[in-house]
Amino acid sequence: MAGFPLAGAGTTPPIFPTGSTQPSPAYSGTFIPEIWSGKLIEKFYASTVLAAISNTDYEGEIRNQGDTVHIRTKPTITIRPYLAGGNLTVDRPASNIVDLKIDQGLYFNEILDDVMEIQSDINLMGIWSDDAAQQMKITVDTAVLLGILSQCDARNRGATAGAISGNLNLGVTGTPLPVVAQSPTAGQVTILQAVLRLGLVLDELNIPEQGRWVVMPAWAAALIKESELRQAYLSGDQTSILRNGRLGMIDRFTLYVSNLLPKGPITGPPALAAGEWVIYAGHAHGLTFASQISKVETLRSEFTFGTLLRGLQVYGYKVIDGIALAQAVVSEPTPP
Repeated sequence: MAGFPLAGAGTTPPIFPTGSTQPSPAYSGTFIPEIWSGKLIEKFYASTVLAAISNTDYEGEIRNQGDTVHIRTKPTITIRPYLAGGNLTVDRPASNIVDLKIDQGLYFNEILDDVMEIQSDINLMGIWSDDAAQQMKITVDTAVLLGILSQCDARNRGATAGAISGNLNLGVTGTPLPVVAQSPTAGQVTILQAVLRLGLVLDELNIPEQGRWVVMPAWAAALIKESELRQAYLSGDQTSILRNGRLGMIDRFTLYVSNLLPKGPITGPPALAAGEWVIYAGHAHGLTFASQISKVETLRSEFTFGTLLRGLQVYGYKVIDGIALAQAVVSEPTPP
């Protein structure tokens, strides 16, 4: 069956203006064969972690009140020694106000020509909307994980991290922390030591143990599976993580793996040099996220015989308590 010719850049108004791309291969060669399978090849998506590492405490308020929420924080109360017969000093506690702005927006806008829809035996609009939802999540995760780079408290990052100890090396750009699975040489640390250091900096700032998380790249997770924790008796489970593949919890952290973490080179500030990666750790209290509008709609095109599918998501995020976040700048070992 012959395919319909497609409009080009010369169409008035142009359906595919300069800078855009036509479907490749064209619709006629992709969705209008004489016999067409009802299944598409499974598409895999990068794992998203934002929902697990952030809180959405203020999302409802944003939807009801506007594009900015003023978040009140708890003041620090001054404790003074009491002296019998002495006057009491009066303090007026004042708390800082943190503004959460919904200032980020993403959209998609696709068209399905009527002739293509009629001659296709699969629900193209449904497939497209499902994929768009996944791509939105991936794009938002990537943006937020990059946006919180170096946004944690200064005591929770760098070569002299630790509010009390001040001597915990978590790496900085230019001199990242070289991590290995086990048997480190001079200047190296094991991946478990890196995780323990992240836990210690949070301990020194009294971050709650319940609800802690750490997000690392896939290669770092592989190092954990090669470490001493591959033995079942060390992980406290009947089956070792090397056999079941689950990372579970280490040092009170729930471990997540993401391929969307920042990787150098990134020009800053903040910056990452080539070969440098970030491992984040923290508590959901530290990062808040909210989506104000998530809308998908269909409408008829005014330029051609077809239906437009478009969607809009407006969102915002904020590190509202930097002491509840920590980061390590690391480099992966050279393959043998």
